[in-house]
Amino acid sequence: MILAAGRGARMGALTENTPKPLLRVRDRYLIEYSIGALQKIGITEIVINVSYLAEQIKSALGDGKRYGVDIYYSEEKEPLETGGGVFQALPLLGDDPFIILSSDVITDFPLNTLPKEPKSLAHLVVVDNPHYHPTGDFCLENEKIFCCTGKTFTFSNIGVYRKELFANCQPGHFRLGNLLKQYAADDKITGEHYRGVWHNLGTPDDLIALRDILI
Repeated sequence: MILAAGRGARMGALTENTPKPLLRVRDRYLIEYSIGALQKIGITEIVINVSYLAEQIKSALGDGKRYGVDIYYSEEKEPLETGGGVFQALPLLGDDPFIILSSDVITDFPLNTLPKEPKSLAHLVVVDNPHYHPTGDFCLENEKIFCCTGKTFTFSNIGVYRKELFANCQPGHFRLGNLLKQYAADDKITGEHYRGVWHNLGTPDDLIALRDILI
């Protein structure tokens, strides 16, 4: 699943008439980097949640055939946040563990190394804290993700999940991060630290900087 329903408000005027996933980095839509990364490892069925300017995204990407994949859309009448959006899309995702990516992250993380059958309810990839998020999200030790006040890492928005993570959830707005912290406290989340290329595009300056980098 690729998360693509948000407004992208920090992009300012760039997203007034264009959904953030369709902003361009060099000659590609931002979301096409995630689609390409999944297709590269042989994933051919992709769910994309859409809300803000949804028709533009659906028109631009179509059914996914030109990317060598099948795209299914989970349309939200109003944005449900990351957790609520995944929960709504569960019927499209099936019973097996599934990967979730964000449409505003570009990385060279090797997705084929993610566990196909995670030992826990979710397996997350964390990165060193970027300058704009110095306090981080989680601690990591012996492949266990937990919450602490010591050295922390930032969740990269790359992970593989079991649908059982959402067993006690209800339809509506909620954040995936809050759900992950809840289960991390119960020792039910594993993870790994990635030190390679990772860019989270939140502002116009991020977009400009990335356009100068050879992807």
